[in-house]
Amino acid sequence: MDLAALTIFRAVVRENGVTRAAAKLNRVQSNVTTRIRQLEETLGTDLFIRDGRRLVLTPAGETLLPYAERLLALAEEARHAVSENRPQGRLRLGTMESTAASRLPRVLATYHQRWPQVTLELATGVTRALIESVRAFEVDAAVIARPIEPDALPAEQFESVPVFREELALITPRGRHPAAMADDAAGLTLVAFERGCAYRSYAMRWYERQKIRPARVLELGSYHAIVACVAAGAGVAVAPRSVLELARLGDEVDLHPMGALGQIDTLLVWRKGHFSAALNAMRDLLTEGI
Repeated sequence: MDLAALTIFRAVVRENGVTRAAAKLNRVQSNVTTRIRQLEETLGTDLFIRDGRRLVLTPAGETLLPYAERLLALAEEARHAVSENRPQGRLRLGTMESTAASRLPRVLATYHQRWPQVTLELATGVTRALIESVRAFEVDAAVIARPIEPDALPAEQFESVPVFREELALITPRGRHPAAMADDAAGLTLVAFERGCAYRSYAMRWYERQKIRPARVLELGSYHAIVACVAAGAGVAVAPRSVLELARLGDEVDLHPMGALGQIDTLLVWRKGHFSAALNAMRDLLTEGI
């Protein structure tokens, strides 16, 4: 079982098909198909079945995938280990959208200037999804909000370091105080990102401390949309002040402090034992506080 075949197998899974995998890998489709067939012959089992126009993993394929991820990650780590500890190769970094917008632009620009031989790949998502991406070796590390659940980052699997401190603000329509909204429809509607967003969890904790429970959650995919809905009277929300100030999103709403509950560390998280010179350089840059 060679690493090139495993790379192709993983690409077919991630890209949901041979055509997109071939484009991603800069290979012709026939080559990708042939390498998958050779891998299946080596293992003595089918890895995919065709469902209409889709390729679906067989049970054997499902079993192989995490092993392939681990083998490819270990190979990447080995390449870094023998390269005189100089950052090079590829660094896949996951991040929350808020951090990507407000905190990372200068960091990424500086990193590229210092280490142009490293290819940076950025993926965005909510905290829970990013943790799973680190666990599955889909990214090398992720910048996430400290999860509210104490067991979300088990020490036997993950390592982390604080890199930023965010202040969360409760957002209400202009002229409305949170205490005055507790019993009306807007006050009982939380406007937030999808489940798995750490800031959403802190917002729910804030509701609990007020001894109220939101009747509904309106899920949206951007802070611009969230703030617009709050400004229109659809509900209340929680967001980092850094994002609101950067995008000037606070002009049409009121911002309220959340006290100690709103002081949230942003962490750089990576899988325990999975480290590289490229990731070490990113960690150093993030902790420099530039």
